[in-house]
Amino acid sequence: MRLLVTGAAGFIGSAYVRMLLAPGAPETATEVSEITVLDRLTYAGRLDNLDLTHPRLSFVQGDICDAGLVDRLMAGADQVVHFAAESHVDRSIADADAFVRTNVTGTHRLLEAAVRHGVGRFVHVSTDEVYGSIATGSFTEEDRLGPNSPYAASKAASDLIALSYHRTHGLDVRVTRCCNNYGPRQFPEKVIPLFISRLLDGGQVPLYGDGKNVRDWLHVEDHCRGVDLVRAGGRPGEIYNISGGTELSNLELTGLLLDACGGSWDQVRHVADRKGHDWRYSIHDDKAREELGYRPRRDFASGLAETVAWYRENRSWWEPLTQKLPGLPACSGTAGGCAPGC
Repeated sequence: MRLLVTGAAGFIGSAYVRMLLAPGAPETATEVSEITVLDRLTYAGRLDNLDLTHPRLSFVQGDICDAGLVDRLMAGADQVVHFAAESHVDRSIADADAFVRTNVTGTHRLLEAAVRHGVGRFVHVSTDEVYGSIATGSFTEEDRLGPNSPYAASKAASDLIALSYHRTHGLDVRVTRCCNNYGPRQFPEKVIPLFISRLLDGGQVPLYGDGKNVRDWLHVEDHCRGVDLVRAGGRPGEIYNISGGTELSNLELTGLLLDACGGSWDQVRHVADRKGHDWRYSIHDDKAREELGYRPRRDFASGLAETVAWYRENRSWWEPLTQKLPGLPACSGTAGGCAPGC
């Protein structure tokens, strides 16, 4: 089976491809004979996230909005897993154009080509942010969408377009919605690698508002296993939430990162809250557990420790990237590269 994976030079997509190609890959991966990665290599995509010498892997640099290129690649695909997206909330607040273009138009280009070439399966990877904020309890797949940022709205739009192609054209579309991911090789604009990199250098870290916003955390490897369970065994036209089961306030997360990196609270700088900042994300993943046997395997304490160790040991990977990010004074909660509580 030939698999096309979009956005797989980025953090989550590359972890997914590495999982499929690794010795001891999940049973769901045994049918995958060839993987083609399509990635535009924007600021967050890195070729060194992939083993380009692997005989079952081919890489194509290109834009999912390029209809001609997408059509050529889709003609050789049996299934698609679609990770490619603009995903940084702060960047979407500052300038939403790229988010609408990539997340909405790009997804539409892929779906059109998938229908045209009779692709057998299309997994659309989305986010819990499409549901919006919830004070108590957790969202299920049946709950209405209430996105509050341009990023979340663009993902909600792409979810609905993808599902419409199942209902209208009969395309086998499966949507996953996950909570906040963490792990090695995450671009250091996101809160965990941002804080780790700055704390390891003895610098300050920015914390939005009072730090009481709550997020659920999921190790990237667990997310990738969940996505492949949906690809291999999910039902057409269905949505599957993928949760980590570790809800933490940003203040609690900051304390854990300070401890892990040998930092102190005097390195924490409170900054103005983000515009439209969602207070709490939380999703039920009972459907994925009951239908597909999904369970997160990585506990947060050991996963965070391993993540910190990876950044400590791989400065050459992240140091050049941090030089491209805005400095701490620019972290106003309206734009920039900080993303605390993203």
